Amino acid sequence: MKRRDLLKALLATPLLPGLLSGGRALAGTAAATSARLRLRPRPGDPGWPSAAEWDRLKREVGGRLLKLESPFAGCGTRPVSTACDEALKHLDNPFYLGDQPALTQTSGWVDAWTSQPSVYAVAAESTADVVAAVNFAREHHLRLVVKGGGHSYQGTSDAPDSLLVWTRHMNDVTLHDAFVGQGCMGTQAPQPAVSIGAGAMWIDAYDAVTTRGGRYVQGGGCTTVGVAGLVQSGGFGSFSKNYGMAAAGLLEAEVVTADGQVRIANACTHPDLFWAIKGGGGGSLGVVTRLTLRTRQLPEFFGGVSGSIEAASDAAYHALIAKLIAFYRDALFNPHWGEQIRFGSDNTVHIDMVFQGLSQPQAEQVWAPLLDWVRARREYALVKPVQVLALPARHMWDAEFFRQHAPGIQVDDNRPGAPRNHVLWAGDQGQVGWFIHGFKSAWLPASLLQKRRQTCLADALFACTRHWPVGLHFNKGLAGAPEAELAAARDTATNPQVLDAFALAIIAGDGPPAFPGMPGPKPDLARARDRAASMGRAMDALRRVAPDAGSYVSESDYFERDWQRAFWGTNYPRLAAVKQKYDPAGLFFVHHGVGSEAWSADGFTRVASG
Repeated sequence: MKRRDLLKALLATPLLPGLLSGGRALAGTAAATSARLRLRPRPGDPGWPSAAEWDRLKREVGGRLLKLESPFAGCGTRPVSTACDEALKHLDNPFYLGDQPALTQTSGWVDAWTSQPSVYAVAAESTADVVAAVNFAREHHLRLVVKGGGHSYQGTSDAPDSLLVWTRHMNDVTLHDAFVGQGCMGTQAPQPAVSIGAGAMWIDAYDAVTTRGGRYVQGGGCTTVGVAGLVQSGGFGSFSKNYGMAAAGLLEAEVVTADGQVRIANACTHPDLFWAIKGGGGGSLGVVTRLTLRTRQLPEFFGGVSGSIEAASDAAYHALIAKLIAFYRDALFNPHWGEQIRFGSDNTVHIDMVFQGLSQPQAEQVWAPLLDWVRARREYALVKPVQVLALPARHMWDAEFFRQHAPGIQVDDNRPGAPRNHVLWAGDQGQVGWFIHGFKSAWLPASLLQKRRQTCLADALFACTRHWPVGLHFNKGLAGAPEAELAAARDTATNPQVLDAFALAIIAGDGPPAFPGMPGPKPDLARARDRAASMGRAMDALRRVAPDAGSYVSESDYFERDWQRAFWGTNYPRLAAVKQKYDPAGLFFVHHGVGSEAWSADGFTRVASG
């Protein structure tokens, strides 16, 4: 009998006054307990920790408990606060944004979320700090948030009225010549690897592994993205068509689970948790405090191809799209090539490809047939000449090399005393602080590249561009990758559709930063909604050739309805079982994360048992 039915039955039965009053007391206690378990407290609520309890946590973490306020909160004062001036000065600097526990790299998403700080943050410098924060949040049933790089488009690295575990200062990087996972001695061969703290950015990893170490680690393309968040979401970089997903290169992780225990997760120890954090999404299963990733031998060269081709008419543009599809299938659909081709709504194609393992003359030879075809037709113009450039692979993330040989391709962290290796690709600067109007993605199956289906794909891409531009990110689909990398990706929680996808199609639009409290014009919400609707029509047109396409969890629609299937496909039931095992009470919550269906949209009210 359910508790509610039992209480009704007892109240309906003639009982002695003493037993009745005792029953009421028991019922009241049960109701209070049930309410506490279903509702997370906010400041001012009866269950919110007292000042003395917060002080206890502060002592436990060595004083590293911060009371948070957005630096833009002082923009409305007179005179304007120093914090506001500093924030406005560095609004285009992602390293500055990442160093602010009260800010995120994205300022919000229309009708979805707005960047708002937690009430308090534990600025963790050790695993013990993380354990203390997790235990405190569990004991007081608080809304808990985890942030490393703060790049989540979905707003998962911030929440008002919460406690933040901020791992930014846990950024050590250590190289290993012969790493073996804990408990794996005798079953795993030693291999070169790198251990990285949860708060490190990919530029920290690339500087240590490639620029100084002469090896390669598969990570993300944007240098300011956090290592831990990317790996937990699956993770793609420019060269993933050859080296696979970042998650597939994970050898071991240290994880603080909801019970406050520090667990080593690898193929030999807690293998279920290990599998789940490889693509199961950040912030849902625990706090990853350290990751160890395999490193690889560098190729001789990395390089890039960029340029733009404009068509004089719709018919010519349609023909150009068809030509590019055939060219990709015949010349680029292999482990050498990554990144993207963008099809604009203005009948212009923008090429931003990268390559590995080819010299510059070899890459030029690959592109020569397409460029000859374009130049032979008057209906096309190379509005930005197609250039092919290569460099020694060890210099790919070498900031000093670029300052000397190619200034302007990278952008420095321009604050006094900033590390010299902290640079951002100039092409990524448009995302710094952006306010998202819409973002959609779809994995396109490799079957669309078959000759008999290329026309359908060209038709869909052309129809899509009549509503909004679309980018095909070839490095974010693993079809065409080496079999060893496909096998490694199969052993991750990422949607299996990625294995047979030749590209991830992305349709997105945004506006300038719109952090609450910023001076100046506010976002034009009506325009943003109109743009979002156009993006929706564009994706509808593209999905006609891939109606069941899944999405990459880190680059997806906030409003995705069938998110369990879209993000994880057939892996979701297994992920849900791991969630139930390690976090049955749902301490860890993120929007559209594993187990989030049991909670309200803000993560404060439990709406389902489990």
